[in-house]
Amino acid sequence: MNAETKKTLSSYAVKIRMGIIESTYGAKAGHPGGSLSSADLFAYLYFKEMNIDPANPKAPERDRFVLSKGHCAPGLYSALAYRGYFPVEDLPTLRHIDSYLQGHPNMNTVPGIDMSTGSLGQGISAAVGMAKGAKYLGKNNINVYTLLGDGEIEEGQVWEAMMFANQYCLDNLCVIIDSNGLQIDGACEDVMNAEPIDEKLKAFGFEVMTINGNDFDELERAFDAFHKCDKPFGIIMKTVKGKGVSYMENQVDWHGKAPNEQEYNIAMTELRARLAEIEEA
Repeated sequence: MNAETKKTLSSYAVKIRMGIIESTYGAKAGHPGGSLSSADLFAYLYFKEMNIDPANPKAPERDRFVLSKGHCAPGLYSALAYRGYFPVEDLPTLRHIDSYLQGHPNMNTVPGIDMSTGSLGQGISAAVGMAKGAKYLGKNNINVYTLLGDGEIEEGQVWEAMMFANQYCLDNLCVIIDSNGLQIDGACEDVMNAEPIDEKLKAFGFEVMTINGNDFDELERAFDAFHKCDKPFGIIMKTVKGKGVSYMENQVDWHGKAPNEQEYNIAMTELRARLAEIEEA
């Protein structure tokens, strides 16, 4: 990846993280940890990878994205806002009773949301249906991307969807797993160990790559491989939960709580400093 592209993506990733903090602080609730770990992916998808148009969010030929780990809506909303689907200034209204930005993605109220999600395990089923639909209609230019959490894949429905993807040769489907090692009740390996995730995906007929999901060169390498693959494709992203905010990193407590005023100020100071560092480089 050239330096200018990496700089642009890095800048957007920090802005997305700032939006996550702004929205969860504004809501006094939400899920910052897994949103922050996925911020680099959101930046890559929405500013480089996907064929989308904020001016025409329902364009029939667009790529689709399904946030299967729907509680990480703060990250997706922030990416959509910075991509131009709705005003960035609306992010702090997250979860407010009169806001269109509710705690889980709602395709009926939020521009750019392709599927309403929230019940863990179900998003990937919608994604495989979209991928199969595109194939059925001969729309070979449409790709479908879905993001799951490593805790989420404890759901059996996830693996039924994987079987479906293999059965119907959905080479237009990219399944991404945010493997940050933590879920609401603790370390994934202690709650319900899904490892080896890569071998499970391979057994279900997927081509698989394991990468550092907080590294843009690694993300580019994985998506380049997806486009060359003739099978359903799986990306296992090793990430840091809470990435970008020092006191949240690798701390399970930040799975599902909002920063207070002091914590908000610390996080925003760190992120503004990081953004200035990128822009001055």
